[in-house]
Amino acid sequence: MKHFSTEEWVDFVNQVLTTDQREAMQKHLAKGCKHCAETLSMWQKVRETASAEANYQPSPDAVRMAKAAFSAAGLAQAKKESQSLVEVLFDSFLQPAVAGARSVVVGTRQMLYRAGPYQVDIQIEPQPDSNRIVVTGQLLALSHADVVGRDIQVTLSNHRGHSVIAPTSQFGEFSGEVENSGDLELSIPGGPGRPIVISLRNALGDLHGGKS
Repeated sequence: MKHFSTEEWVDFVNQVLTTDQREAMQKHLAKGCKHCAETLSMWQKVRETASAEANYQPSPDAVRMAKAAFSAAGLAQAKKESQSLVEVLFDSFLQPAVAGARSVVVGTRQMLYRAGPYQVDIQIEPQPDSNRIVVTGQLLALSHADVVGRDIQVTLSNHRGHSVIAPTSQFGEFSGEVENSGDLELSIPGGPGRPIVISLRNALGDLHGGKS
C-alpha cells in the first residue's frame, strides 16, 4: 500500500489541497492505513496546539514582571561594564597623615579617577549643619590635555532615591549637593546606552578624615 508523505498530510491538516487530492487521501484512510492515520493524528494535534498558543495572552502582571527582570539584568550588565572603565588614581583617605599635622578641612575627601575618556577630579565634603554632602569636580579629556568636558550632564545619586544633575561648565567643572546616605554614585555619559559609573561606599568615612 502506498503511503502519503508527511508534507502531504501537513497540507491536508492545513486544508491547502485540491478537492481531488483531499478525496484521495480520505479514501486511503478509509482503507485502514494505520501508518497514515497516526501521521494525520500527530499533525492535527500540532495544529491545535499552535492555534491555542496564538490565542494565549499572558496576564498584565506577568508581562510587567518579565519586563522588569530583563530590564534589571540589562542594567546590571551595563553597570558592570561601565565600572570596568574606572580606575582610581588618587584617594586622600588612603594617604597617611603627616605626623603632628592637623587638617584644616576635616572630613573632606579628594579623589582622582581615570574614567573612560576622562580624568575626573572629585572633592566630597559635608555641608555644615546639614545632612547633605557637597560634591565638586572637573572633567578633563584624556586624549587632549587642553580640552575639557563641557555641557556634560553628571548625575549625582545617594542610592536612596535622591539624585541631582550637575552639568559641567565651560571649564569642565561641576557641583551639586545630595542627602548624605553614606553612599555616592556619579554617572557620566560615556556613549550610547553605556554611562560611566563611579560608585563610592561610605563616601566620607566617619566624617573625620578616616579611611572608608
